Formats: sequence, structure tokens, C-alpha cells
Amino acid sequence: MPFIKSLPEKSGPGAVFAKFPQIYGLWSQLSQELMNGPSPLSQGEREMILAFAAGAAGCKFVYAAHSEVAYGWGIAREALEGLMKNVDTAPVDAKLKPLMKYVHKLATAPSTMTQADVDAVLAAGWEELALHHAIAITARAAFMQRVAEGYGFTPMTPEVAAAQMAYDQRSRDAH
Repeated sequence: MPFIKSLPEKSGPGAVFAKFPQIYGLWSQLSQELMNGPSPLSQGEREMILAFAAGAAGCKFVYAAHSEVAYGWGIAREALEGLMKNVDTAPVDAKLKPLMKYVHKLATAPSTMTQADVDAVLAAGWEELALHHAIAITARAAFMQRVAEGYGFTPMTPEVAAAQMAYDQRSRDAH
């Protein structure tokens, strides 16, 4: 049950966005463009970054929800679970590892970012635009964590995540 009693019992961020479009409408548009618009990162990679950043920061709600979306885009469950345990040993392409280390550090210790962190990502073959997108997606994860935890949305299981995503979509479609 959310902390705000005027929200439906099984609501999530989509219900908040629908209830307060003057506050969250532009944010929702930005998020859709970031996650689904043109990018050097695939939609699956973007969802994996979002889930990973949220998970690294300890937000179970956003991690569960966006893990399921990442899996839907073809990201292997083992890849994301491996990243959560140890980026160096995760079963992901070697090119992704410096980017995911960057995301982890930005999500968990943002004031410690250095030029060397950027250089490692670029040396792995990523273009600057991919890094821009990874930074924005990591920032989106932090924003969504504040929304989810600020409103008191209950951490979810993967099974509930799929149902929640459907509920949120219906809420958006109704408004």
C-alpha cells in the first residue's frame, strides 16, 4: 500500500505520473525518448543499465520492474544477475564491462567519478553519445528510486513486476 492513501493500493509510478501530469508529463516524455528513441545502446542494453543502476543503489522496486523489461528485450537473466554480483565476472560482452562499472560507480558513489572512468568507457570502444545515454539512464534510475521509495511502493517480485507494468500502462492509457 502506498504511503499516499489517494493512490490505488497496487499502484506504481505510472499511477503517480497519470495523477500529476503537470509535474510528471514532461518527465514521462523524456523517459520514453531516452529508453526507446535513437541511441547507440539497444533498448535491451538501456533497460539493463536502468535495472542495474537501480539494483546497485538498492532500489528493489525499480530493479525488479526494469529487469523484467530488460529480459523482454532479450537480455539474459544470467547477465543482469551476474552484473549485480560482480561486473568483472558477469557473462556480458567485454565491451559492456567498463560501461557497467561506470554506471555502478555513478549510481553508488557519484562524487568519486574521475576522468579515468570516462577514459575506460571510451577506450572500450563506446562513443561519447553512448556514455551520455548511460549517464542519463543512471540518473533516471535515481529519480525513479526516489519516486518509488518516496511514495512507498512495495518492493516487488519478478511475477508482480509484469502485472505492475501492465497496470501502469492501463493507468497511462486512461489519462
